[in-house]
Amino acid sequence: MPRTVQACLNGTRSTTDHPAVPITGWQVARAAAEVAELGVDAVHLHPRDAAGAETLVGSELAGTVAAVRAVAPAMAVGVTTGAWIVPDPRRRAALVAGWVALAAGRPDFASVNVHEPGWWEVCAAAHEAGVEVELGVYDPGAARTLRDRGLPPGAVRVLAEVQPTEPGEAAEAAGELLDALSWVTLPVLLHGEGDSAWTVLAEANNRGLATRIGLEDTLDLPDGTRAPDNTALVRAALDA
Repeated sequence: MPRTVQACLNGTRSTTDHPAVPITGWQVARAAAEVAELGVDAVHLHPRDAAGAETLVGSELAGTVAAVRAVAPAMAVGVTTGAWIVPDPRRRAALVAGWVALAAGRPDFASVNVHEPGWWEVCAAAHEAGVEVELGVYDPGAARTLRDRGLPPGAVRVLAEVQPTEPGEAAEAAGELLDALSWVTLPVLLHGEGDSAWTVLAEANNRGLATRIGLEDTLDLPDGTRAPDNTALVRAALDA
């Protein structure tokens, strides 16, 4: 069993990808409550605005975060800060800084991708807002960037995100990425995507690392059949 399994409930996906992808605050909260019953204590979310678009605007994401807290009070709630949502680095950092005033709707942690422009400033904004930072590292190049700059204040773990989706390539890439992160003193969460999700999850198990699973990363169970929902994916990960 993995030391820790984080549930990544929706990502950039829509109900076109899978009908069980949670979009609204109520849907996300229900999915979070279900995985909480399995023992999961952290979720990663991509909150949406009223039109269903991903958002970093505090007043728009706060409702989703608060809804999760209402049904799963012990759950750590994390959100994305992806540059594709707000490409302007200054605007992105300013929006994250504004989370300080969100009270119950403020996330516990934010995922910040080291390869994206303005990542250091976004980390600083999150820290100043009282939000912990999960550092997304996609490849050895990003690991070198992080090593050269150093760990930012407020960082609590590194999210080692294996990019190749072919299982054989992913296993090799996972090893290379972890080697590039061998200097890191923070906990490392290792995960893959698509066809490599379960291969990388097994690698995380073998190495005693935290991992994650959910409809953001894969739509399929280990046997290749389509998962009915996030709960089924998490249950399979806990049984792996």
